[in-house]
This record gives sequence, C-alpha cells and structure tokens, in this order.
Amino acid sequence: MFAIFFSEKMTPFLENIAAFPTIIFTIVLGVAVLYWAVAVLGLVDIDILNLDMDLADMGGDTGGSSATDVLAGLLLRFGLQGVPVTIIVSMVALFGWFICYYLAYITFSLFSASFFRYLLGIPVFLLSLYVAVMVTGQLVKPIRSLFQKAQHHVEKKVIGQTATVKTSRVDANFGEATLEDGGAGLILKVRSNDRQYQKGDRVVLLEHNAQNNTYRVVSEQEFSGM
Repeated sequence: MFAIFFSEKMTPFLENIAAFPTIIFTIVLGVAVLYWAVAVLGLVDIDILNLDMDLADMGGDTGGSSATDVLAGLLLRFGLQGVPVTIIVSMVALFGWFICYYLAYITFSLFSASFFRYLLGIPVFLLSLYVAVMVTGQLVKPIRSLFQKAQHHVEKKVIGQTATVKTSRVDANFGEATLEDGGAGLILKVRSNDRQYQKGDRVVLLEHNAQNNTYRVVSEQEFSGM
C-alpha cells in the first residue's frame, strides 16, 4: 500500500508538497495529524494549546499587551472564537494545504526558474492562508454552540472541586490549575483577588467568570473555614 506513495507517478506530488510554499502547510498538517493520533489514545487533551503563557517566567515583557491578546483578537476578527485552537489550527492547515498545493501547481507550471517560484511563493502562501482561515471561520459556526454547551457542562461539574496550581503563580491576572477528572485532566484558567498562590498549591474553584472564561479560587483552608 505504501509503495504507491514512492512510485514514479507519485514523484511530482511528493515534490510539490515538499516544495515552498506548500511545505509550510505540509509540516503543520503533519504535526496536526500526529497530535490527533495521540489524542485518540487519550494521552492529550483536545484543548492542549496553552495560550495563557507566563511571559514573566520566560523573561518577556508584555508591555501592556501580549501575544495571547493579539491571537485572541485575530480569532475574534475571523470568527474563529469559541472552538478549541487545536481544531482551528488543524482545519486551517488542511484547507491551506489543499489550496496552496493547487495554486502552486498551476502558478509554477508557468514558470520554470526557481527565482520566480520563490518570489511567487510568498503571495501564494498568504492567499492560501487567508482563504483557509475564511473557510474555517464559516465551517466552525455550526459547531461553536456544541462547544459552548460542553463548556457550560464543565462549569457546573467543576465548581466546588479542588485543583492543583500548575503555573508558577496564580493572582488576579494570571494562573492555571489542573483538575483531575479521571482522564487526561482539565487545565483551567484560575484567578485570585485576595492572595497569590504558588505552583503545587491546592485551591478550590468557587465561581466561573464567563466573560474571560476563568475561575475564582481560594485555598483549601479558606474554603473549609467558609
């Protein structure tokens, strides 16, 4: 079966998917396929991409904004919000791969010089990416409500449960905690207005803030004294 991919008839196909700019989508799509293969085994969570990165730990300076804010703005602009980023990336990579492959195939057949191939490769890639994002934005609209219902179910399930802080800190602006659910575990964004918690601290989820999808937490000791 695999021999057909290495036959002489498949050589132009393999050359095209391994050439610029299609190779960019080929790599991303390959990573996405590998991720979903691992996800089927239950080894990773569907929403594994952590966008709430601790820039302070990496020596970064947000300067009043962050890459997370920029990405969130782009997702909102193209109607990609409300769906796990892993699904968005996979869909964009898939559609972008198909579009870029055929655009490059048609365009590059008119030019044999490698210089023109790289020169035209940039606009071909950008056009393919833009169309793929727009198509993905339209396709995720029907399934967005399904994830919202699932999120609502999670909210009811986790309130009052105890989680473990997984980031270096939890304060009023930053933090994540892991809640064991009998499977891969849930990674939740948590906030604390009263005090700061450190990695490994056990906290209780009190209430959910739907506006920024975070949970207000207190320590186990505080919760017991309430």
